[in-house]
Amino acid sequence: MEEIEIRKAAQHVFDVMAPRVGADELQRIKDAFEMAHLAHKDQKRKTGAPYIIHPIAVATIAAEELELDANTVCAAFLHDVVEDTEYTIDDIRARFGDDVAFLVDVVTKRKKDRYRNSKQIDNYQQILESVHYDVRALLVKLADRLHNMRTLDSMRPDKQMKIAGETDFFYAPLAGRLGLYYVKTELENLSFRFRCPREYEMLEMQLQQNHEITAEIVDSFCRRIDTILSENGIKAYTEVRYRRPYSVWRDMRQKGCDFSHVDFKHYIRIVFQPMDEWSHHDTLEKDTALYIYSLLSREFRERQGSICNYIDNPKDNGYQSFHVKFLNHGGVWEELHIASERMHRNAKLGCVVERGESWIERFRSVLENVAGSSDGYIFMDEVGSSLYNEDIIAFTPKGKGIILPQGATALDFAYELHSDIGNHAHFARVNGKLCPVSEVLHRGDCVEIGSDSIAVPSAKWLTFVKTVKAKRCIREVLKNRIQCPYCRCEHCHPLPGDEVIGITDRDGCITVHSRNCSEAIRLASENGDALVSVQFEAQEGVTYPVKLKITAIDRYHLLRDIIDCVVEGQRMSLYGLSTTVDEQIMHGTLSFPVRSHDQLQMTVDAISAISGVDEVQVIDF
Repeated sequence: MEEIEIRKAAQHVFDVMAPRVGADELQRIKDAFEMAHLAHKDQKRKTGAPYIIHPIAVATIAAEELELDANTVCAAFLHDVVEDTEYTIDDIRARFGDDVAFLVDVVTKRKKDRYRNSKQIDNYQQILESVHYDVRALLVKLADRLHNMRTLDSMRPDKQMKIAGETDFFYAPLAGRLGLYYVKTELENLSFRFRCPREYEMLEMQLQQNHEITAEIVDSFCRRIDTILSENGIKAYTEVRYRRPYSVWRDMRQKGCDFSHVDFKHYIRIVFQPMDEWSHHDTLEKDTALYIYSLLSREFRERQGSICNYIDNPKDNGYQSFHVKFLNHGGVWEELHIASERMHRNAKLGCVVERGESWIERFRSVLENVAGSSDGYIFMDEVGSSLYNEDIIAFTPKGKGIILPQGATALDFAYELHSDIGNHAHFARVNGKLCPVSEVLHRGDCVEIGSDSIAVPSAKWLTFVKTVKAKRCIREVLKNRIQCPYCRCEHCHPLPGDEVIGITDRDGCITVHSRNCSEAIRLASENGDALVSVQFEAQEGVTYPVKLKITAIDRYHLLRDIIDCVVEGQRMSLYGLSTTVDEQIMHGTLSFPVRSHDQLQMTVDAISAISGVDEVQVIDF
């Protein structure tokens, strides 16, 4: 009986593929099944079912749900053969060629005596590295993961948690980046279901109750839309898409609200055929979408500022649609997604549909950068920033679009333009407003970057950039910068060029002190053997904050002359400035960065030479 069911399931794959492939390719798919069936003949799944059920299911997902080609379906049948049986990659290559062998090799976990980071991280990197050659390898892995998640009930709770955690962290966001919205949604919800079954069940029940409460008014709203479209000769249909528990749970966490305060627990999709009788061919879809919007806006009140035009500005995964919100007859805002049949199909199949070389190349560059990290902690951080985030698009003043993850800053924008622009980014103008480079950007912002040779990367920059490229460039500069092997005393704050002495603590760390530092004198008296000679020299790009106390006779333009002396004369930025005038005597403090003792002394001498200045003292910062 089992054999009959196995053959029946495999035949379904052949039937799905038969209209899309030739006779030779169909026979290769059948041969791949037979090889997998033979290789796994003595193996069982945790449920006790024959193991071959799993490869057949993965091939079914590849063939039917993802609509992949013959070689990828062959690889889906064979994806566990090398990892779990005596067959080798060479056996597969000899039987099915280099292409199928490559795809199987990528999804085969490497068995190592010692992993570079960990078994899981090394596996993630191996998967991402494959994008350099072919995106299809990722799709086989996603099909494999999707079936494993659909059958996770048979696993122990600890195994469920491990696999669900991997799925939520890595595979679901990866599916999203590939434009496979339906796969992403299913993986997220399956992961949530097994990680937090009680929360999942509660949200599922609340969503069902909400569905029952809103069904009548939503159905009435959709029927009115259908009537309007039909009366105006538009071939289209509407469908209500209800949000899943994970999506609602994520909103509740992000907004700090309960279920009842989560907005838009469903949205309405309008899928249309372009009206080619009255529109130019290259704008058929956009013109039809705008016409539908125009018709509906006559009937329903539009929520101000609710339009998102993803047709002209697609998401980075290729998603296109026209979003708008209208008020239904019950006084509730409804979110509508207006898309052509082509856009709707692309949203389902993502990267499987032809996207254009520019999209593929950008996707490859992002994932290759992530995969190339040798540090496991950095890798996991970069996976998070590259796969998790929804994308925004910001523009240069000349209209060039730059795609960035949500939460990206003006500094990320600068690095996307060019690494040199990022490395010397000094300020930004966002929509004409002067901002620091840490300014968070939003969709549609117009961004101009101001650069200066004195601006150089600092460790602080790593705390607010989001993109892999920005983090890599900053780390590279910091790594190549000569690192000072010493700590500075927190009491005397010595500068390069001062007369200094080093004192070694019990852990072997050396702290640099000025030779007249009271703390150094005390430590030296306690343990003279701890004293060491040090060379504390200035380094390019490294500055230290200092503060001056200035006393002067007040006069016209005195403050301007002091500022010009520091900013123009010494080419330094100001950190802070404060002044008071009492009986024509000006008392002020001035803080700024210097590279060395010599530069500080030059600045003190220059300020002292200003007319009216009586005294300049260096004080504690």
